[in-house]
Amino acid sequence: MAILFAVVARGTTILAKHAWCGGNFLEVTEQILAKIPSENNKLTYSHGNYLFHYICQDRIVYLCITDDDFERSRAFNFLNEVKKRFQTTYGSRAQTALPYAMNSEFSSVLAAQLKHHSENKGLDRVMETQAQVDELKGIMVRNIGMQMLYHFVSILFFIYFL
Repeated sequence: MAILFAVVARGTTILAKHAWCGGNFLEVTEQILAKIPSENNKLTYSHGNYLFHYICQDRIVYLCITDDDFERSRAFNFLNEVKKRFQTTYGSRAQTALPYAMNSEFSSVLAAQLKHHSENKGLDRVMETQAQVDELKGIMVRNIGMQMLYHFVSILFFIYFL
C-alpha cells in the first residue's frame, strides 16, 4: 500500500514529478492528463491494480498513482498537501512555466511527501478531520455570502419602494 508516482502539471505540461519505483507511470499519466478537464475538480480513476487520484485547481493538476488498496482519503490528503506547498512556493509562476521547470527543486518535496503519506497512517484521522473542517468552512462561507446577498437585495427593495 503506497503512493507510487506523483506529478504536478498544467494541462498536459508536466512541471514536476517523482516516482517511488519503476514503471510506465509517465506514459500513462500523459494519457490521463489529456483527459482531465481544466475546471476545478477532484476525481479518482481506476485501472487494473492502480488508482489515479487528482485535484485540478486553477488549471494546475496534482495527480498521484496508488495501489488499488490505498485509501482514497490518504491520497487526497497527500494531494492537498502537495497543492498547498506548490502554490506557496510557485504561486502564479506555474501558469507560464516551461515543462519540468519546477522539477529540480520540487521533486524532492514530492518525494518527501510521498514517503510521509505512504508510511504514516497515524495522521489519517487528523488529516481527514481537517479536510472535513475545510470543506465545512467553504460551505459556511458560501452560506454567509448568500445571506449577505439576500440582506442587500432586501435593503435595495426597501429603498426602491420608499
